[in-house]
Order: sequence, then C-alpha cells, then structure tokens
Amino acid sequence: MQVGDTQTWERTFTAEDVRRFGQVSKDHSIQHVLPDEQGRLMVHSLLIATLPTKLGGDMNYLARSMAFEFTRPVYVGDTIRCEVTITQYEQEELRARMSATFICRNQQGNVVLMGNTSGFIRKPQIMSVGLH
Repeated sequence: MQVGDTQTWERTFTAEDVRRFGQVSKDHSIQHVLPDEQGRLMVHSLLIATLPTKLGGDMNYLARSMAFEFTRPVYVGDTIRCEVTITQYEQEELRARMSATFICRNQQGNVVLMGNTSGFIRKPQIMSVGLH
C-alpha cells in the first residue's frame, strides 16, 4: 500500500436498504419513508457514507476521524461508485498511519459525497499455536 493507491466499489441502493437502515438508526424522516412527487425514496446520508467505510474495512483500517460533505441527494435505484485514494501512508512498528480522501458519484457521474479520513492499520498479530 502506498500514497496514490486507489480502491473503488459501487452499490445500488434499494428500498429495503432504506427501510432496514431506518430501523437500525431510528431515522424515520418523511423523505426516507414516503416517496417524493416523482415517486423517489431518498437514501439516508449516513447509509451512503457506508461506501467509503466498506472500503476501509477491506483494508482493516481503523478510522480516528472522518469528514463527510454530502453534495446531492441519492434515491433508491441510484448506483453510487466510491473511490478512495490514499494520501498518507507511514509504516510504524505495530501499525501504519494512513489518511485518505474519498469521492462518491452517481450513475450520471455527479458527485454525491466527498470527504477524508485519517487513522491506522494494525499489523496482523502472529499467533503461535502450541502442540501438545
């Protein structure tokens, strides 16, 4: 892993995703429960924010801070592609410090979310297994 590396992932949000996130978060705001005049149900902002956190999870990254800027609404049926770019990577003895930026775009290429994060990746612990 090094500065400049990128990872991408995309997801299409469903009405079931919105319903289940509302159950967990207890956010039942009207835009997440009732379709708008165009028949669209809005996806929770923090549900959209799971895209960069999923990529971080793939790297065993532990965030210390995250900043989000939500720039456009996302609706059920939208496919969002997230790209995370490493901006800092410093190897230490037991972990690596890492910072990254992320940008999420909808299927038309419009930015819906951008932000940054800083944290670390712990080195896997080598466990010895005793034989008896």
